[in-house]
Amino acid sequence: MSRERPRRATLPPAEENIKKLENVIHEGNYYGAQQMYKSISARYVSAQRHSEALDILHSGACLQLKNGQVTCGSELAVIYVETLVKAKVPYDDDVLDCIRKIYKTFPQIPLPQDLGEDEDMQELNEALGAAKIRVDCCLSFLKAAIKWSAEFGAHRNGSPELHVMLAEYVYSESPELDMTRVSYHFVRGNNPKKFASTLVNFMGKCYPGEDDLAIARAILMYLAMGNLRDANFLMDELKKHAQYKEHDLHRSDLIQFINHLLPTLQRDALPLFNMLRTNYKSNIDREPAFNERLDEIAELFYGVQRRNPMQGMFGDIFKMMG
Repeated sequence: MSRERPRRATLPPAEENIKKLENVIHEGNYYGAQQMYKSISARYVSAQRHSEALDILHSGACLQLKNGQVTCGSELAVIYVETLVKAKVPYDDDVLDCIRKIYKTFPQIPLPQDLGEDEDMQELNEALGAAKIRVDCCLSFLKAAIKWSAEFGAHRNGSPELHVMLAEYVYSESPELDMTRVSYHFVRGNNPKKFASTLVNFMGKCYPGEDDLAIARAILMYLAMGNLRDANFLMDELKKHAQYKEHDLHRSDLIQFINHLLPTLQRDALPLFNMLRTNYKSNIDREPAFNERLDEIAELFYGVQRRNPMQGMFGDIFKMMG
């Protein structure tokens, strides 16, 4: 007599598990809760109940992060995005709001200041290590979300709102600030006003000579994407701020180049564009990437084909052989 295979238990509504898991978190059993969030949400995914799996993961990510469990919370946040992909959930404002809620629960903790003693230095090193973990975890989550958004209906570069979130978090929380990365995401965002205020804040704490580089980098990144409107807006916003005037940035040769470049790109003026590159070459060469950005700008605005470095190298070899 053959035995019947036991039926798989029917999954209860997600809300029941969410409440049960909340109690585990409130008891302080963060690790145990983490394993349960992962295993229980996986069962809902297997049952094709993706919406409920997403509710469980969202609740878990937010609760873990609110309780300072950054590694656990970010892991659930990444699984949340992976589930969006598995379920082929289209990008829309509702899902964006859910992602924003998770983002808002990532801790923002200022680094200790005015430290001098050995014990204080140990405290600082620990704080720096924790900050790096927070940033890496938040980046993993937001990068996954940007990739999902690009694949499922947002802009081809990913959701502009998500790029702004990433730029903000990197700027405010990174122990080693990377303004190139911050700018990369702001120019793919939709908030040049916030970008301007971030640059103004940076001007107040950067080393001499970094301020005009940061501004030029931002403008050239916008232009290399064909976004003349936001490049002009950003420059106009910066000029309104006292920090811009206090730093005498209008006297910077690099900023003068940018001020000449912006109106040049509004008309068919390739000879003038090339003349500006020649006249300000030494200033442009302060950052190697600027020449590459300008090549991209020449291609976008004037149809100038960029020279392939390998083609140039082989061309030079053939000339020597001829």
